[in-house]
Amino acid sequence: MKTSMFACSTAFLFCLCATAETVTPLKGQSPETVQKDISTCQAQSGGTSTSSPQTGGRARGAATGAVAGAAVAGARGQQHEVYNRADDEVKQEYRQNQAKDAAVAGAVVGGSRQRQDRRQDRRSTEQASSAYSTCMQQHGYQVTP
Repeated sequence: MKTSMFACSTAFLFCLCATAETVTPLKGQSPETVQKDISTCQAQSGGTSTSSPQTGGRARGAATGAVAGAAVAGARGQQHEVYNRADDEVKQEYRQNQAKDAAVAGAVVGGSRQRQDRRQDRRSTEQASSAYSTCMQQHGYQVTP
């Protein structure tokens, strides 16, 4: 009798990595059954999120843009006779200016891609959480965030 009163009065807390959720058995399920059902529902819903936060998008974009900008500046410069007659320092300055401009554009693009990736990760996590909650409810549990 004490055990059943303890089980009824205690809500089981389990963590789905993206959000903490309280899982309350409504049909007197044993702790072993609760664990089994949680494992089953996590597997069916895609499990827990293991993706790491997206970081460094702007820096990667800027670096890529700078390299591309310098390469393009060098290639375009070779097409013009004036560039070929210019001093090496002038050529270097021209390539650096082009690299800076391309780095700025690359940072913008990199930041945009990073935000898109984060939004997609958030949507995936929300879908998995919703599928998990639905599965647990079907197995006789109340799931509250």
